[in-house]
Amino acid sequence: MIARTGVVAALLIGLAAPALAQDGADLRTRLTAYKHRVQLLEDQDAIENLQATFGYYFDKGLWGQAAALFSAHGTFEYGLRGVYVGPQRIARAMLLFGPQGPTAGHLNNHMQLQNVTVVAEDGRTATARWQGMVMLSDPGQNGIWGVGIYENEYVKEGGVWKIAKLHFYMTAQTDYDQGFLKSALPMAGQSALFPPDRPPTEVYRSFPGAYIPPFGFRHPVTGKSLKDIPEPADNVVGRK
Repeated sequence: MIARTGVVAALLIGLAAPALAQDGADLRTRLTAYKHRVQLLEDQDAIENLQATFGYYFDKGLWGQAAALFSAHGTFEYGLRGVYVGPQRIARAMLLFGPQGPTAGHLNNHMQLQNVTVVAEDGRTATARWQGMVMLSDPGQNGIWGVGIYENEYVKEGGVWKIAKLHFYMTAQTDYDQGFLKSALPMAGQSALFPPDRPPTEVYRSFPGAYIPPFGFRHPVTGKSLKDIPEPADNVVGRK
């Protein structure tokens, strides 16, 4: 009877072993997937902190610190000013926005809101879209309200996230006192004093023109791309 019981137990263990092994494999698979998911979430958090840090530096004219957040071949493009490549060129280009450091009477606030950040599955690159609200002022001049869209790219270099491409589409600017119903200010063009490395990647008209910067992420429900949204015709910039 004891021998028979031992045989039955051995058979049961033998039958259960594959199931237990399968459960162990499933557990390892789930743990690997969870670890990957946590890493992507940590990457997303690091990218959002990186962009927020840029905003604080850029607002206060800390051009060197802001430019140091870019990758070795990172690009900076603001409105129709053109594209500047690399941290040194970017730091120099930022002087077009005002003097180095906080200055009396100078305001360069750029609030970055409503972000959608997408980290690539390999955890090496990412994109993000941000809503930008702008408050500008120079000594002796009236203030400016502005709004725009950031379409940015990021890259992990040596385990550290950096800005690979910052593209701010200024979509509307107005005089502080008059407001958007009475005032629509044009965007600045390319600087003759410090020309860009490349011309603007896109030519468009800001308010009262209507332009939607292409979305860098797909629709979260349909999965469709939003890069080619139908736009109002504009023969000035060649959009029919």
